[in-house]
Amino acid sequence: DMPLDKALRHSPQLKSLVESDERVNKLIQLSRTLEGLTRHASTHAAGVVIAPANLTDFVPLFQSTRDEVTTQYDMKQVEAIGLLKMDFLGLRTLTVIDDAVRMIKTGKGAEIEPDNLDLEDEEVYKIFGAGQTIGIFQFESGGMRDYLRKLKPTCLTDLVAMNALYRPGPLDSGMIDIYINRKHGKEKVAYEHPMLEKILKDTYGVIVFQEQVLKIANKLAGYSLGRADILRKAMGKKDARIMAEQKKGFIEGTVRQKIEEKTAERIFDLIETFARYGFNRAHSTCYALLAYQTAWLKVHYPHEFMAALLTSEMGDSDRVFVLMEECRRMGIEVLPPAVNESPGSFAVVGDEIRFGLLAIKNVGAGPVEHIIKAREEGGKFNSLADFVSRVDLHALNKRALESMIMAGAFDSIYSNRKAMQQSLEQMISFGQAVQQDSPTVDMFGDRKSDQTRRPPEMPDIEDWPLSVKLNGEKEMLGFYVSGHPLAHYRRELGHFATVTTRKIGAADDGREIRLGGIIQNIKVMLDKRGNQMAFVTVEDFAGSLELIVFSDCYEKAKSFLSVDGIILTSGRVSTREGQAPKLIVSSIVPLNRLSDFYNCRLVLHIERKDYNRISQVMPILESHRGDKELVVLTRNNGEELQIRPRNLRVSLAGEFVDNLKEILGETGAYLAPA
Repeated sequence: DMPLDKALRHSPQLKSLVESDERVNKLIQLSRTLEGLTRHASTHAAGVVIAPANLTDFVPLFQSTRDEVTTQYDMKQVEAIGLLKMDFLGLRTLTVIDDAVRMIKTGKGAEIEPDNLDLEDEEVYKIFGAGQTIGIFQFESGGMRDYLRKLKPTCLTDLVAMNALYRPGPLDSGMIDIYINRKHGKEKVAYEHPMLEKILKDTYGVIVFQEQVLKIANKLAGYSLGRADILRKAMGKKDARIMAEQKKGFIEGTVRQKIEEKTAERIFDLIETFARYGFNRAHSTCYALLAYQTAWLKVHYPHEFMAALLTSEMGDSDRVFVLMEECRRMGIEVLPPAVNESPGSFAVVGDEIRFGLLAIKNVGAGPVEHIIKAREEGGKFNSLADFVSRVDLHALNKRALESMIMAGAFDSIYSNRKAMQQSLEQMISFGQAVQQDSPTVDMFGDRKSDQTRRPPEMPDIEDWPLSVKLNGEKEMLGFYVSGHPLAHYRRELGHFATVTTRKIGAADDGREIRLGGIIQNIKVMLDKRGNQMAFVTVEDFAGSLELIVFSDCYEKAKSFLSVDGIILTSGRVSTREGQAPKLIVSSIVPLNRLSDFYNCRLVLHIERKDYNRISQVMPILESHRGDKELVVLTRNNGEELQIRPRNLRVSLAGEFVDNLKEILGETGAYLAPA
């Protein structure tokens, strides 16, 4: 938007430099020569050009630096000279389906044919209607899940329509709401002419697909399908002159079909309104079918489906966050990698999913192949010494072994990660000696056999605390697997936070929300007035989000802002087109001091089987009397009961709540708004 000539007119400083400095003058003259030229040769991600003979007979070609052969004409010029251009999309979902089917066959012996599934499975449509579509192709965004809950789809046509309607144009025009209301009988289905019923019946009178526009022009105006497609394209381009010509031709055609002119005008206005957003039905049907196949797998083989999905997203930590949280919601435990069970990718082990070894930082495909080979040839490893004796240490260095220890890959062999880490150098030396003394090398028996070597003993030291272990997992895997630092406050977050990082993307710009999480990164800088402010990255169970903490708020909160700090923030959502949402923070409080900033009550959740713990809890409650309300939740004959002791109120100061959590568990004692 700023050509050089315009810049020279608008910037006296630049003009002065050009006139006074020969180098700047030369730079501008050279730049004028380059201005407006093609910057580089780009390649369409999926476009393939098809010709009836050699392409060189029709279009000049170009060989890119990646050894790809492309046309020198762009896609519009290619179409203008009459060549066929088609987009062939490579979908990750196809690989997910293929991997899941393979896992099902290997683990359960079932042969699944995705293209031959029953398309009327009520259980599958139930998860669409409940909005439980995380991991389902094209149907997992927050807004889509909200509309699915309203629609309650019952057939594939509903999914096809939703795939076409959940796009900016139909959303802005209200088409999606009309479709849902008409499906549920809240709005009458009406047709401008009886001939439209056959064309629009399965979409409740709503023009959803481009093919419907073609049929309307064909049946009502007598257009050929070729001429109807010209009408469709003209509507999409919104060219007033062309539209006036098309409207005249359409009305003339409908009048010849014995349709009243006023009715014809209303029909034309109708298709003009909807056709500009019309989606290709064939495209939408293919996508909806893939979505149904993924949903079918999620319903009937959830472990295999989620394992395949996690494998496909292994390189994207934010996506794996979301999928692991979905596994938790589904009751599927995701276990850390294990040298005796994990293949390279995610795998189903019993009723759980096991991390793949390839997910560990610093452990590549080569080392994983050697680990799996040693395991297949010699059986499971029974100790770290056994592991370093059998796996080729030329392929597996100390850094990779340390990463595996921190990720928990050796926990099934020896649970003390710190002891393994401290003994690692001795273990590697032992393994190298054993492999050098291997019987395959010891031809004359004049070296000590590896059977006589004694492995180093593990140091008798206390293991790392849970927080250190979890941070190690996060560093090596990108995620907390065996636990989560926020688990201690899961109930508090459920009561005090109003959104999660997963749902914040659907929040309106400017909306006031509360969000809890653990601090991953803090970047302090000076604002325009020279005051300190900060950009803070927080992570919850679903993902991560950047907070903007301006100077006033930062000054109040800086004493408890630190990496790994667990906080509750209040603020205003900021969403800009094309950018990830952020939170402009108005207040920050540490989660372990909620009662200092909010009016709280203490909730104890005690099941009948745990009534014996009341005797352990009562002395602690008695010694912490105060002015805060106490609520005891329990069950009687399946019904939840709330008990509010009249003569016992408590003080929430200090480590009182943490002490109760040690007895009743993290979800057995928590704070809630009073």
